[in-house]
Amino acid sequence: MSADPSAPSDLVLKAAGGVSSVDRDVWNALANPGWTRKGGALVQDGTPPHAYDPFVDHDFLSALEETGCVGPEAGWYPRPLLIEDADGVIRAAAPSYLKTHSRGEYVFDYGWADAFERAGGTYYPKLQVSVPFTPVTGPRLLVGRGEDAETLKAHLGEGLAAFAAQADASSVHATFLFEEDWTDLLDRGYLARTDVQFHWIDRNYGDFDGFLAALSSRKRKQIRRERRDALAAGLEIEWVTGADLTEAHWDDFFAFYMDTGARKWGQPYLNRAFFSALGEKMADRVALVFARHEGHAIAGALNLIGSETLYGRYWGCLEDHPFLHFEICYYQAIDFALAHGLTRVEAGAQGEHKLARGYEPHITRSAHFILHPGLRRAIADYLERERQAISAEREFLLEHAPYKRGGDDR
Repeated sequence: MSADPSAPSDLVLKAAGGVSSVDRDVWNALANPGWTRKGGALVQDGTPPHAYDPFVDHDFLSALEETGCVGPEAGWYPRPLLIEDADGVIRAAAPSYLKTHSRGEYVFDYGWADAFERAGGTYYPKLQVSVPFTPVTGPRLLVGRGEDAETLKAHLGEGLAAFAAQADASSVHATFLFEEDWTDLLDRGYLARTDVQFHWIDRNYGDFDGFLAALSSRKRKQIRRERRDALAAGLEIEWVTGADLTEAHWDDFFAFYMDTGARKWGQPYLNRAFFSALGEKMADRVALVFARHEGHAIAGALNLIGSETLYGRYWGCLEDHPFLHFEICYYQAIDFALAHGLTRVEAGAQGEHKLARGYEPHITRSAHFILHPGLRRAIADYLERERQAISAEREFLLEHAPYKRGGDDR
């Protein structure tokens, strides 16, 4: 790609053929500045600008590419945008993909695409700035540490729009953004979109009983009953991480993943090879939890470990047991976080049923640059009304959170 005309003369904007083509250390210094993974541990250098995010790690994104989960057959064409200086040093980057559909994003624009196509427009390709198949808030404008970080972010935002125009894409969609990155893109003319996810936050509970003590009496009793009933058939819980992970564990988990994926999405996004690659590259950041019955794994969930957050990603089961999903995905995740000094659990997109289990509504943010003026006006009007509805929904949900209020312990 040619140089961005809006950038200083010593900066050049390029679209690479994939994250795999970028040096691992260079990418990670931009994606997770101040963090290094060594010997199964995260090593911190100084004060990083944000918590470590496993999903923008070079190992995670390159595993998606190398196993074909993203690429031409998947309709996700990796085009990470890079900003280089006059010496060829990569100063900034964005994980971006040209896409021929809207699947696997969790920020839904099917209605926009349909309306534009019916009006005679061409919505695809579009440029997606995200981690594929991963509805997790994290860094998208990757600039590392430095006094010129804000300037580089501005050039990335403008460069993404310029690249979309050059690629004949209809739009840019940057999803699950940090609030500061979201604001930066809004300043560049992007449209604002919000949604709600449910996250658990540790407020110095100490242990699970400490967490329960913060809930109303009725909710405490409900959770204790659910945990008891989930394991009533004699199920045993096993956590596996790091060097203890084996291909047999991945075989068991993949069976669960395929069962859930086939029922929910029709065609699961990830293949078996990806999980082997994930185990090879990032075992230190992986935590699998299984429910076993008479020694056999009958349910399980995949979690990734950040510096502050446990990210629950996929779950599945081969036997139905009451409340087992809640136990494996929500309560076991809280147990793990408390035991490992993590202060947050993000258990995936959507799911108001999480509210009764202590997961609270948090705003997620995306930014959208629409090139066609007419489509932009229509979407801008829609998003203004949608944001108001999302804000009202979150306030309603907060009013129904299960935590005690003052002296109320009902």
